[in-house]
Amino acid sequence: MSIGAAIRPATLFIAGILGGGGVALAAAATHGGDTHFLGAASTMSLAHAPALLALYAGYDRIRTAPIAAVLLGLGTLIFAGDLINRHFGGGSLFPMAAPTGGMGMIAGWVVIALGAFFGTSPAKA
Repeated sequence: MSIGAAIRPATLFIAGILGGGGVALAAAATHGGDTHFLGAASTMSLAHAPALLALYAGYDRIRTAPIAAVLLGLGTLIFAGDLINRHFGGGSLFPMAAPTGGMGMIAGWVVIALGAFFGTSPAKA
């Protein structure tokens, strides 16, 4: 199994985790009082879960899908994880965790945009 082939099911898994986690974070933010960190983590999770689902669906046609999925998935997990840790633990996951995750998400979107210039992947026989 190639690395690219392993990334595709992981993309669907992370999309599901981010989607479900985003809903749970929204509920926690709504009922927990302080919405600052949990609300932002929920928003980023719920914004990127459908993008990962779309990358999963278009994996065979979008040449940049595997790289974009890794950047978006890891970036969102790091960003949201840092905000969750700040809310419940009072500190960051590691120095510059949220900006690192944010840069990963931005890079993922840029890689998706660059996919427009690489054409589509050839159909599998």
